Amino acid sequence: MTLPFAEPLTPVPLGPRVIPEPPRPGDPGGPDCRICAGPAGQQESIWSDANWVLRNPGQTSLPGAVWLATRAHVDSFADLPPDVAAGYGPLVGRIERAILGLGDVARVHVYRWGDGVAHFHIWFVPRPLGMLEARREMLMLWEDRLPPASPEAITATGRKIGAALAAA
Repeated sequence: MTLPFAEPLTPVPLGPRVIPEPPRPGDPGGPDCRICAGPAGQQESIWSDANWVLRNPGQTSLPGAVWLATRAHVDSFADLPPDVAAGYGPLVGRIERAILGLGDVARVHVYRWGDGVAHFHIWFVPRPLGMLEARREMLMLWEDRLPPASPEAITATGRKIGAALAAA
Protein backbone atom coordinates (compact mmCIF):
# COMPACT_ATOMS: atom_id res chain seq x y z
CA MET A 1 0.00 0.00 0.00
CA THR A 2 1.43 3.37 -1.01
CA LEU A 3 0.08 6.49 0.64
CA PRO A 4 0.42 9.81 -1.19
CA PHE A 5 1.94 11.34 1.96
CA ALA A 6 5.37 11.29 3.60
CA GLU A 7 5.63 9.49 6.89
CA PRO A 8 5.28 9.74 9.78
CA LEU A 9 1.58 10.56 9.64
CA THR A 10 0.11 11.90 12.84
CA PRO A 11 -3.39 10.80 13.82
CA VAL A 12 -5.72 13.47 15.10
CA PRO A 13 -8.36 12.82 17.76
CA LEU A 14 -12.00 12.54 16.78
CA GLY A 15 -14.17 15.51 17.58
CA PRO A 16 -17.34 15.24 19.63
CA ARG A 17 -20.36 13.60 17.99
CA VAL A 18 -23.06 15.96 16.69
CA ILE A 19 -26.51 14.59 17.53
CA PRO A 20 -28.89 15.25 15.97
CA GLU A 21 -26.95 15.57 12.75
CA PRO A 22 -27.67 18.69 10.72
CA PRO A 23 -29.95 18.21 7.69
CA ARG A 24 -28.33 17.91 4.26
CA PRO A 25 -29.38 20.05 1.30
CA GLY A 26 -32.79 18.74 0.24
CA ASP A 27 -33.64 17.16 3.61
CA PRO A 28 -36.75 18.53 5.37
CA GLY A 29 -35.64 21.61 7.30
CA GLY A 30 -32.32 21.74 5.46
CA PRO A 31 -30.93 24.08 2.84
CA ASP A 32 -32.37 24.03 -0.67
CA CYS A 33 -31.36 21.06 -2.78
CA ARG A 34 -28.56 22.00 -5.19
CA ILE A 35 -29.58 19.23 -7.60
CA CYS A 36 -33.27 20.18 -7.77
CA ALA A 37 -32.46 23.91 -8.02
CA GLY A 38 -31.49 23.53 -11.64
CA PRO A 39 -28.40 24.04 -13.73
CA ALA A 40 -27.05 27.21 -12.06
CA GLY A 41 -23.92 26.21 -10.17
CA GLN A 42 -24.28 22.51 -11.04
CA GLN A 43 -21.83 20.34 -12.85
CA GLU A 44 -22.59 19.60 -16.47
CA SER A 45 -25.17 16.88 -17.10
CA ILE A 46 -23.64 14.46 -19.59
CA TRP A 47 -26.50 11.93 -19.80
CA SER A 48 -29.94 11.45 -18.27
CA ASP A 49 -33.13 9.45 -18.43
CA ALA A 50 -36.42 9.56 -16.52
CA ASN A 51 -34.81 8.32 -13.26
CA TRP A 52 -31.11 9.25 -13.36
CA VAL A 53 -28.73 12.09 -14.19
CA LEU A 54 -25.01 11.53 -14.84
CA ARG A 55 -22.74 14.53 -14.27
CA ASN A 56 -19.13 15.57 -14.45
CA PRO A 57 -17.62 16.60 -11.13
CA GLY A 58 -16.82 20.26 -10.55
CA GLN A 59 -13.17 19.31 -10.15
CA THR A 60 -11.11 16.13 -10.35
CA SER A 61 -7.58 15.06 -11.11
CA LEU A 62 -8.93 12.02 -12.98
CA PRO A 63 -10.92 12.91 -16.12
CA GLY A 64 -13.59 10.26 -16.55
CA ALA A 65 -14.74 10.54 -12.94
CA VAL A 66 -18.52 11.08 -12.98
CA TRP A 67 -21.38 10.92 -10.53
CA LEU A 68 -24.84 9.43 -11.01
CA ALA A 69 -27.81 10.77 -9.03
CA THR A 70 -31.48 9.92 -8.83
CA ARG A 71 -33.87 12.57 -10.04
CA ALA A 72 -36.06 11.93 -6.97
CA HIS A 73 -35.11 12.46 -3.35
CA VAL A 74 -34.29 8.98 -2.13
CA ASP A 75 -31.70 8.34 0.54
CA SER A 76 -30.26 4.89 -0.07
CA PHE A 77 -30.55 1.58 -1.87
CA ALA A 78 -33.33 0.70 0.58
CA ASP A 79 -35.40 3.68 -0.60
CA LEU A 80 -35.10 3.17 -4.37
CA PRO A 81 -38.47 2.41 -5.99
CA PRO A 82 -38.47 -1.14 -7.41
CA ASP A 83 -38.31 -0.03 -11.06
CA VAL A 84 -35.38 2.34 -10.37
CA ALA A 85 -33.57 -0.35 -8.35
CA ALA A 86 -34.08 -2.87 -11.17
CA GLY A 87 -32.48 -0.52 -13.68
CA TYR A 88 -29.54 0.37 -11.44
CA GLY A 89 -27.32 -2.67 -12.10
CA PRO A 90 -27.56 -2.56 -15.90
CA LEU A 91 -26.96 1.21 -15.86
CA VAL A 92 -23.86 0.86 -13.68
CA GLY A 93 -22.53 -1.71 -16.16
CA ARG A 94 -23.12 0.67 -19.07
CA ILE A 95 -21.36 3.52 -17.27
CA GLU A 96 -18.41 1.30 -16.37
CA ARG A 97 -18.08 0.12 -19.98
CA ALA A 98 -18.21 3.74 -21.20
CA ILE A 99 -15.42 4.77 -18.82
CA LEU A 100 -13.28 1.72 -19.65
CA GLY A 101 -13.83 2.59 -23.32
CA LEU A 102 -11.92 5.85 -22.81
CA GLY A 103 -8.71 3.81 -22.83
CA ASP A 104 -5.80 3.97 -20.36
CA VAL A 105 -8.17 2.90 -17.55
CA ALA A 106 -7.37 -0.22 -15.51
CA ARG A 107 -10.44 -0.31 -13.28
CA VAL A 108 -13.49 1.79 -12.47
CA HIS A 109 -14.03 2.24 -8.75
CA VAL A 110 -17.63 2.80 -7.65
CA TYR A 111 -18.24 4.71 -4.41
CA ARG A 112 -21.32 5.75 -2.51
CA TRP A 113 -21.20 8.53 0.03
CA GLY A 114 -24.56 9.68 1.26
CA ASP A 115 -23.69 12.81 3.19
CA GLY A 116 -23.68 15.53 0.53
CA VAL A 117 -27.29 15.94 -0.61
CA ALA A 118 -30.64 14.17 -0.30
CA HIS A 119 -30.38 12.32 -3.62
CA PHE A 120 -29.06 8.79 -3.92
CA HIS A 121 -25.76 9.28 -5.75
CA ILE A 122 -22.85 7.12 -6.82
CA TRP A 123 -19.35 8.13 -7.91
CA PHE A 124 -17.45 6.36 -10.69
CA VAL A 125 -13.70 7.00 -10.59
CA PRO A 126 -11.26 5.56 -13.15
CA ARG A 127 -7.96 4.17 -11.89
CA PRO A 128 -5.35 4.93 -14.55
CA LEU A 129 -3.72 1.93 -16.14
CA GLY A 130 -0.46 1.09 -14.37
CA MET A 131 -1.06 3.41 -11.38
CA LEU A 132 -0.64 0.60 -8.89
CA GLU A 133 -0.20 3.00 -5.95
CA ALA A 134 -3.86 3.93 -6.37
CA ARG A 135 -5.30 0.43 -6.08
CA ARG A 136 -8.15 -0.28 -3.67
CA GLU A 137 -9.01 2.43 -1.16
CA MET A 138 -5.92 4.45 -2.11
CA LEU A 139 -7.48 5.82 -5.31
CA MET A 140 -9.37 8.64 -3.60
CA LEU A 141 -6.32 9.65 -1.54
CA TRP A 142 -4.27 9.92 -4.72
CA GLU A 143 -7.10 11.67 -6.58
CA ASP A 144 -6.99 14.38 -3.95
CA ARG A 145 -3.20 14.80 -4.25
CA LEU A 146 -2.72 14.73 -8.04
CA PRO A 147 -2.77 17.96 -10.05
CA PRO A 148 -6.30 19.01 -11.02
CA ALA A 149 -7.45 18.26 -14.55
CA SER A 150 -8.42 21.21 -16.70
CA PRO A 151 -12.12 22.03 -17.02
CA GLU A 152 -11.77 21.37 -20.76
CA ALA A 153 -10.40 17.85 -20.16
CA ILE A 154 -13.18 17.08 -17.66
CA THR A 155 -15.85 18.34 -20.09
CA ALA A 156 -14.43 16.53 -23.13
CA THR A 157 -14.09 13.23 -21.28
CA GLY A 158 -17.60 13.53 -19.84
CA ARG A 159 -19.00 14.14 -23.32
CA LYS A 160 -17.33 10.93 -24.55
CA ILE A 161 -18.93 8.99 -21.69
CA GLY A 162 -22.32 10.58 -22.38
CA ALA A 163 -22.06 9.77 -26.09
CA ALA A 164 -21.20 6.14 -25.31
CA LEU A 165 -24.24 5.86 -23.04
CA ALA A 166 -26.50 7.44 -25.63
CA ALA A 167 -25.24 5.00 -28.26
CA ALA A 168 -25.65 1.92 -26.04
